[in-house]
Amino acid sequence: MTDFYQQGVQPGESVDFALLLDELLNIIETAKSMPLSSSVLVSRDEVTNILLHARDALPVELDRARRLMLDRNELIIQAEREANALIDEARSQAAHLVQRTEVVRQANTHAERIVADAQSAAISLRREAEDFIDKKLAAAEIVIDRVARTLQAGREKLHPNLAAAEPSEDEAVLGEDQGQSAPDLFDQDFA
Repeated sequence: MTDFYQQGVQPGESVDFALLLDELLNIIETAKSMPLSSSVLVSRDEVTNILLHARDALPVELDRARRLMLDRNELIIQAEREANALIDEARSQAAHLVQRTEVVRQANTHAERIVADAQSAAISLRREAEDFIDKKLAAAEIVIDRVARTLQAGREKLHPNLAAAEPSEDEAVLGEDQGQSAPDLFDQDFA
């Protein structure tokens, strides 16, 4: 048996009410029984002392329980406020997202149209550029052909017998294969 109940409970001191009840049950269970009876002999002072301690501890326990209930109720009210605020914020964000989604969809449609127009314009511009370059190259080819013919005519006027002295392509290739070099046609440039 513990003797904590003999020490007394100071005001404001916390005593475990369940522990006091356990001690009381222990006293009753270990009490001596009366001969030829189901009654037991219990020390009046011990039981009274435990009950007095329990009575003294009861208001402290009740105050603690009341405070816990008030704290719990305040927490529930605060949690409900926070939950309602979160729900309102979520609804607001959902409405904003719905509006934004429609704007995004319209923007995507517009962007796709712009990209398609840009691709079409790029293809058209590329074709125009290719046509322009082809025309310029054809014109350059004509000019280069004329310049080549003019150069050839000028060379023939400078050396009229040069055309007769020039070996044909077949003779030039044969001469190179046999280790002979083709006659220097441009010796006059170094003189």
